Amino acid sequence: MAYSPIDCNALARQAGSWLSSDGPDSDVVVSCRVRLARNIDGVPFMSQISAEQAEDLCGELRVALLDARLDGETRWVPMAEAPPVLRLLLLERNLVSRDLLPRDSSSTSPGRAVAFGESETVSVMVNEEDHVRLQAMAAGMDLDLAWQRAEILDRFLEDRMSFATSETLGYLTGCPTNVGTGLRASVMLHLPALGMVRSELEKVFAAAQRTGLAVRGMHGEGSRAAGDLYQISNQITLGRSERNLIDDLRALVPEIVRFERRMRETLVREMRPALHDRISQSFGMLRTSRAMPTDAALAHLSNVRLGLHTGLFGGARIDVLNELGLHVQRGHIQVLTAPGDQGELLDTSERDKLRASYLRKRLAGIKEA
Repeated sequence: MAYSPIDCNALARQAGSWLSSDGPDSDVVVSCRVRLARNIDGVPFMSQISAEQAEDLCGELRVALLDARLDGETRWVPMAEAPPVLRLLLLERNLVSRDLLPRDSSSTSPGRAVAFGESETVSVMVNEEDHVRLQAMAAGMDLDLAWQRAEILDRFLEDRMSFATSETLGYLTGCPTNVGTGLRASVMLHLPALGMVRSELEKVFAAAQRTGLAVRGMHGEGSRAAGDLYQISNQITLGRSERNLIDDLRALVPEIVRFERRMRETLVREMRPALHDRISQSFGMLRTSRAMPTDAALAHLSNVRLGLHTGLFGGARIDVLNELGLHVQRGHIQVLTAPGDQGELLDTSERDKLRASYLRKRLAGIKEA
């Protein structure tokens, strides 16, 4: 199975269309995603599959996904052949999960791959927890568009291979919580105002749990929240239809959006000088620091983004801030600032210096308005 190397620099510089700033409710909702878990009938699940079977299945899925011509032409990346920096880029762009990545440098991860198109709105992980993890993205609060994109590809694949199903249970999956529809819908929210008042943020978490939803970090299960970004998704799929699961999010997320907006208004009204200082200090740190850890960069960008949406800062466009939020992450900053070193990952201190230098250059011509 030949691997066509991807230009890491070109990939890093391109922002997926799901990061667009013109999606519905984009001041709070960054993006939404619909993911479908599927397994091929007659093939052992991933917990029992042999290396040879995984490779054979990967080959079959590669043919089908190349034929699907995702966004015009499918990009195909076998995990075992992808260099460490490319793997990290794919993770940071939400095209793969941590579980798809090799556990260490000696791991071959037989049969694991990812397919995606140029706009990155649709991607497929092959042989992760399930044989197929299909996901579709959309900018802002547009779950209908994400579901439409996922459903089209799901039907395309189901016409070409038989998925493992049960008349009583629905789609059969590697994890019991995905049995049924196999659907996991999620929304990425930027909640800086609620994050400043922890007790109010806890109310959001409690409301989500009462509705059967889970709150996770920016890269989903097992990740931490960074830059005030939180992912809310359904937990159980059995006994619910796709529409039911999406409607759960459609009911709760607008309430969170209103809650965040009200909190922003309250902060501006009651703490305007302090809030303005916080935003100005963050912008100053981004423009002048000589070393900047990832989490610190994301936190400062979150403050500036809050300033933009509250009218306390007018120096940068939201699409620039969205792009920087991606570019300051570990893999992206290495590719963008040290393009000749795309093999092993740089050490943390070197990346912190490169990140600060990159931010100074990108923000040099921007002034507070």
